[in-house]
Amino acid sequence: MLFSCDNIHMHFGARPVLQGISLGVQAGEVLGVVGPNGAGKTTLLEILSGRTKPSQGRVLFEGQDVTAMPLHQRARRGLARTYQSPVVPEQLSVDQVLKAARQAFSPFLTSHHAQWACDQVGLTVNPAQMAGSLETLNRRKLLLACLLMRKPKVLLMDEPAAGLLGAEVDEIDLILRYLSQQMGVGIILVEHRLELMTAIAHRVVVLDGGELIAEEKPHRVFDHPRVRAAYFETEQEAA
Repeated sequence: MLFSCDNIHMHFGARPVLQGISLGVQAGEVLGVVGPNGAGKTTLLEILSGRTKPSQGRVLFEGQDVTAMPLHQRARRGLARTYQSPVVPEQLSVDQVLKAARQAFSPFLTSHHAQWACDQVGLTVNPAQMAGSLETLNRRKLLLACLLMRKPKVLLMDEPAAGLLGAEVDEIDLILRYLSQQMGVGIILVEHRLELMTAIAHRVVVLDGGELIAEEKPHRVFDHPRVRAAYFETEQEAA
């Protein structure tokens, strides 16, 4: 397994947030993570990325225990992450953002690496344009390009389709397919757009109340009675 976690528990005070979560992703695979609000999805990504240490359990990267390894060291090993809100440096140009990513740590990369990364995600904006003026899709592309320059092995993605419409979601679909199928990146994807999840995920795990209640291929997992009770009925109650 390229990247995995084993028996992850997380407590905030006396409240359990994650209880015995074990999952993993292979190179070139897209693993979907779904569940109702409060299921523990974002907390899981915080632990996998290294921003938060679990109360119990292990995180493994290429067979090595990296549970105690901080975020920046995991990044240098090939772990990358995107967030639900594509926050970019408002006062920097696109070119300046890419330069900052190129020089974030050694070995420093060249402008050719940046152009290559932009080509992979279809980012075609004027390099002199202010990053803060980009619309949501191009902000996501810019942040992905910054990550791809380092050719990550694993990508953690938190709702990449949030704030996107129709054809824009289709673009994200194509980018994720390219990253997994052509670049061999293992992707752990948290996403509420079930149509996107069904289209690109090889497997889907479902969290509810901090527990992993199902794991199956996407066209099967959403028909699981416990999943429907936890996910769909919860959404109907909230509507």
